[in-house]
Amino acid sequence: MAQLVVRNLDEELVAKLKLRAAEHGRSTEAEHREILRDVLNQEPRRRSFRELAARVRAMTAGRQHTPSEILLREGRDER
Repeated sequence: MAQLVVRNLDEELVAKLKLRAAEHGRSTEAEHREILRDVLNQEPRRRSFRELAARVRAMTAGRQHTPSEILLREGRDER
């Protein structure tokens, strides 16, 4: 099996990992493996087009938008 070394972890994060490991009756290393296994074996959640469009609308809310016909005309005039 491969080995993985994780350096420069925040002490608070390490303390939480140790506490979680103790709650599950595992070593810190075993808990780390289980967390990685759980997260990486999950199926990625695909967002629908509606969700993505809503997110873009939220990110651009309040901004001034140029109508597409103006952009098209400018593009044609540049040629």
